[in-house]
Amino acid sequence: MKNKIETYLKQCRELVQFTHQNGWIDNNTLTMKILKQTGNCVQVEVGFEEIIMGSSGCCAVNEQCWGKLALTVDENGVIASEIIE
Repeated sequence: MKNKIETYLKQCRELVQFTHQNGWIDNNTLTMKILKQTGNCVQVEVGFEEIIMGSSGCCAVNEQCWGKLALTVDENGVIASEIIE
């Protein structure tokens, strides 16, 4: 299950809500911690670096970002998410 969640998070659009300046999410820095699992619901805390580009087009800043998601896994293994913090 953990591998399936990690794969989902690398494609999850909701993570953009946790960025500071609408930069890019560096999937190489993506971390996940399962906080709670109840039936088909899983609460996870995610962290990653946001890559913010400078005006010259080069990387200006890497910002640490984090947040919490509630994930629901249906009977077919499809994951849906909702931001909780």
